[in-house]
Amino acid sequence: MRGEIPLFKIYWDDEDIRSVSRVIKRGSHWAVGPEVRKFEEMLCGYLGSRFCVTFNSGTSALHAALLAHKIGPGDEVIVPSFTFVATANAPLFVGAKPVFADIEEETLGLDPDDVLEKIGPNTRAIIAVHYAGLPCRVGDLREIAQDYGLLLIEDAAEAFGAEYKGSKVGTIGHSGILSFCQNKIITTGEGGAVVTDSEELYRRLRLIRSHGRRDDDGYFDSVDSADYVSLGYNLRLSSILAALGISQLRKVDRLIQLRRDRAERYNSALSGVPEVRTPREPEGSLHVYQLYTIRTPGNQRDQLLRYLAQHGIMSKVYFDPIHLTSFYRENFGYEGGELPVTEYVSKEVLSLPMFPTLREEDILFIAEKIREFFEGV
Repeated sequence: MRGEIPLFKIYWDDEDIRSVSRVIKRGSHWAVGPEVRKFEEMLCGYLGSRFCVTFNSGTSALHAALLAHKIGPGDEVIVPSFTFVATANAPLFVGAKPVFADIEEETLGLDPDDVLEKIGPNTRAIIAVHYAGLPCRVGDLREIAQDYGLLLIEDAAEAFGAEYKGSKVGTIGHSGILSFCQNKIITTGEGGAVVTDSEELYRRLRLIRSHGRRDDDGYFDSVDSADYVSLGYNLRLSSILAALGISQLRKVDRLIQLRRDRAERYNSALSGVPEVRTPREPEGSLHVYQLYTIRTPGNQRDQLLRYLAQHGIMSKVYFDPIHLTSFYRENFGYEGGELPVTEYVSKEVLSLPMFPTLREEDILFIAEKIREFFEGV
């Protein structure tokens, strides 16, 4: 009997268990141990970045990055509305204002032309989101940032390992944000990181992460009193989770290839369904398919979602527009119509099950049910 097909499954193996167990059995340094620094060094090596600071979530990494870039009250940050809500909330964390720009349809990332329209005298930064594992038009956004003297922060939470013209995303802007939440390419359950080539930014991030405390790595191994040189928080990733991250990172290329194989099988299985638009990979980009998102007529998308659920297939809308959530409507006065591409794309997108161990027979079953639905309509 066929079981339900979830939206995602976490890929793990015995080495993940052994890595965590070694830290637990050590009986010390569960919080600030050598695994944290090793994980950061491995992330730098994989991505090609000079510096990396890990955090307890991708949202914390976003918050810390804005603090480290000294973005604050009176500043404006251009963000997409077609993303997870943390991207837009992060400027509010530091007293800045998120300014929404529309997306373009090739990558579902920020539209550089609309970004240009949204730049004003108080604009300090652009947060570029790489949706679903596909690089946005980050090269164009980098040129805009350079021309206007703005910071470019990459939100690569969904795109670990993705490439834009030979460079790993997250390394193209002034800083890049990573997430290791449970449904991401590699996972520590919860976790995040900021990567950058700026040593000054790196030093600020380390202070922000751990109470503004200098020489934090040796805090539990020294009899000396600590010195606190700035305002900071407790945003650390534990050694246990860092050990899991190390183990996951060692197999990341295989995990990405497994996802790409399954995306190719989906594309083939859905190719004969005219109502379905499958994701595309522009020339010069490497898509890692953290999500496999199709587009289908907006007046039928929600019916399709429910039809799939009736047959044990989980699917989800990623994303509804942030600017039309209750909080942003009530506090910023959005009514709809401000971001036309975002608003109609959000009515068409549907993310299907995607994970490295998704079986071919399940992909074919999902495609069959999608075909049945549209034949019935």
